[in-house]
Amino acid sequence: MTLAGELRRLAAATVLTFQRRGWLSLLVLAGLLALLALSYLSSLKPVRIVDGARVIELRTLQPTIEGVLREAGVALHPEDRVLPPPSASVSRDAQVVIQRARLIRLQIDEEAPRLLRTQHTNVRDLLAEVGLVLSVDDAVRINGRFEERLPAQAKNDGTVDAEVVVRRGVPVVIREIGGSEQRIKTAAHTVGEALLEAGYVVYLADAVKPSLSSPIRPNMEIILERAKPVTLWVDGRPIRTRTLQPKVEDVLAEMGIALIGEDYAIPSLSTPVQPDMQIRVVRVQRELRVQQTPIPFETLWEPDPELELDTEVLAQEGVPGIRERRSLVTLEDGLEVRSELVADFVARPPLPRIYKYGTKVVIRTLETPNGPLQYWRKLRMFATSYSASTAGVPRSSPWYGRTRCGQPMRFGIVAVDPRVIPLGTNVYVPGYGQGLACDTGSAIIGKRIDLGYDDSNLRLWRAWVDVYLLPPVPQNIRYRLN
Repeated sequence: MTLAGELRRLAAATVLTFQRRGWLSLLVLAGLLALLALSYLSSLKPVRIVDGARVIELRTLQPTIEGVLREAGVALHPEDRVLPPPSASVSRDAQVVIQRARLIRLQIDEEAPRLLRTQHTNVRDLLAEVGLVLSVDDAVRINGRFEERLPAQAKNDGTVDAEVVVRRGVPVVIREIGGSEQRIKTAAHTVGEALLEAGYVVYLADAVKPSLSSPIRPNMEIILERAKPVTLWVDGRPIRTRTLQPKVEDVLAEMGIALIGEDYAIPSLSTPVQPDMQIRVVRVQRELRVQQTPIPFETLWEPDPELELDTEVLAQEGVPGIRERRSLVTLEDGLEVRSELVADFVARPPLPRIYKYGTKVVIRTLETPNGPLQYWRKLRMFATSYSASTAGVPRSSPWYGRTRCGQPMRFGIVAVDPRVIPLGTNVYVPGYGQGLACDTGSAIIGKRIDLGYDDSNLRLWRAWVDVYLLPPVPQNIRYRLN
């Protein structure tokens, strides 16, 4: 009888005894039951099952590892490994480690894929297990990557741990037009992959037959026509490209570059394309340039008998004229290469500035300490003074003490610029008195007046004064003094 059966029997007996003999018998039987339960528990063996990331802890009376796994509900595949083995006896505190076999989906060339389980970590060992020996031309991909190691652990969730694809190498011929021919064995899926494996860099403009996406077939012939590298210089920037076009004009058309108007190409459009050719597109522009330059205006003075002497007014403001030159300029790539003058004319004539000056003489009266004096012109002049000995003429000179008009030097003789005050004109200077314009001097230019004195009464002057010209009015008046 098992321990559980014995416990059930004792429990029934306990109830019966309790009914017959009372509480004392019940206590005795309860103690016996406790001893039996303690004995049962002490006979259970603790076991730990490690199944990948899953850990199962249990206590069991099973004698073998196989019984423990069955009691724990752990299902195994034939390829799984158990340490200790299933037939081993169970010891107290035993640890059971399950090494799950990896679930692999294997496809060889175009064959239907098959599922298999394995403990191998190297793909070559796996393939040897199914009777396949790889050559150097074969290719193996694990989950899409070229490698040889299978996953370290199985997922054990019913999904595939790895996809293994084996591609057996097949012979193909690569023929490059104008170049060499190469025979290879390749496990590539497409023409593009085969060329890449063989070391061919295929540019976008190269021609490949069959196309790069075509699947590889045994004994296939791949024809590669290389495009020529060329450099186009357009609008100041280089464009590097490759082309199979035969002539320069075809290359420009292929690149969508149009020649507009007088644009041209270097070399010419009919030139055959050569490798590493430099093609320059010259942009030609024509523009009309207009250059305007000012024509200075002149200043004119016109007499006006209605204006008083020494009065000036602006009668007309001057306006510069405009001279216009028009040129037809030819630009190549923005640089001027030629200029042709097509017109040169006065677009607007200048307008002179006109001043009017007065010619009307008005006789006025000036009150002086010696009585009223009439004058016909008043000038603001810078006054200095001199005498015979200070005039700068040596005493030995026959002209010593003589004035320009021949009179002896004395008080009342004044030196002037004849262009401002005509010689022989009587003048009046406040603080000096009347004088006769009868002398000149090298320093007396413009509105300067030198007041004459005798050597005995010389008085020094350096001041601006008013000079009054007294009648009679001369016949030839210089109306404008500036």
